Amino acid sequence: MKKEAVFIYSEDQLGYTFSETHPFNQKRLVLTLDLLKKINAINDEDIIAPRIATDEELLLVHDQRFIDIVKSAGKGQVSDDVGSVYGIGTEDTPIFPNMHEASAMLVGGTLTAVDEVMEGRSKYAVNLGGGLHHGFSGKASGFCVYNDSSVAIKYMQKKYGARVLYIDTDAHHGDGVQWTFYDDPDVCTLSIHETGRYLFPGTGSVTERGNGKGYGTSFNFPIDAFTEDESFLEIYKTAIEEVAAFFKPDVILTQNGADAHYFDPLTHLYGTMEIFEQIPRIAREIAERYCDGRWIAVGGGGYDIWRVVPRAWSQIWLAMKQLPIPTGNLPDEWLNAWQDQSPVPFIKTWQDPKPLYDPIPRKAEITEKNTQMLNKALHIIRNN
Repeated sequence: MKKEAVFIYSEDQLGYTFSETHPFNQKRLVLTLDLLKKINAINDEDIIAPRIATDEELLLVHDQRFIDIVKSAGKGQVSDDVGSVYGIGTEDTPIFPNMHEASAMLVGGTLTAVDEVMEGRSKYAVNLGGGLHHGFSGKASGFCVYNDSSVAIKYMQKKYGARVLYIDTDAHHGDGVQWTFYDDPDVCTLSIHETGRYLFPGTGSVTERGNGKGYGTSFNFPIDAFTEDESFLEIYKTAIEEVAAFFKPDVILTQNGADAHYFDPLTHLYGTMEIFEQIPRIAREIAERYCDGRWIAVGGGGYDIWRVVPRAWSQIWLAMKQLPIPTGNLPDEWLNAWQDQSPVPFIKTWQDPKPLYDPIPRKAEITEKNTQMLNKALHIIRNN
């Protein structure tokens, strides 16, 4: 019997750990799953363990030399100076033990999700351990070693002949995925992110539209710093509906970074929990309309792992299970289990308190600027 949704997880995914003080902290996976358990939204039958991606699968995107360097680095056989040529051993992406195995596990988790959906065992699948969208063929970048989304898309093309729409709502531009498929007419990349004028990786302009046969299949929506919920959701809803209608995908893969929230320490957007409630529900509607429901979701950024990520990422699973958006207080049992470990007081409700921040004086100007950007970014579709 086909399942509604599956949740890819095992404790082995926690091995992707740079250091105790690094902002990329996989404890957020544990916190999210425990929150879902505490509200009785998930059970053991819903959870599938990830596999490790094979070298052959990694080679769909990554260079053999890069894979060999990552393997050697994880055994302590590569200095930071040598590793930095390949993007590892840097402040952003330090070398850690068993780096290859841990990274390949995250890729394998996304491939596990792909097979569950594409082989018809489940309508939807989520691998919150994935979403490492900055990885390049021969270089790690921005906390990302191997790029699970790029590998998964190549895998879907090779094994299933799929036409893939990739949607990235991380506050950082999904550069690694975009450039991998920049000249591929059968993969459409859509990224909504904080403008690169202020934020890593500095790319993602509306003028990055694809190349050669892939021209017109790359869409970027760089929003201004201090963008709030209303403007973010206007752009997201309009972009996803028009791009999906234009591209007509066989399957949708969404990257669900939770770093567009006001509390996130690495970005400058002013989102609240409202956008994270709506993002997955709209994605599911689009998948139902164009892909017979085929939707795979991965995690991504999100660096306030206590107050933001568990609440935000829970919404992906709740949307997949078609459960209502929770209101009121978070479970006392969950709050009591984790508050002593948190360096900040928890938000004790599913929704953020209002007001969460002081009014933005430039709100009208930011909204108007974002609307103009949206129209420019969709110019290709609207003039065809």
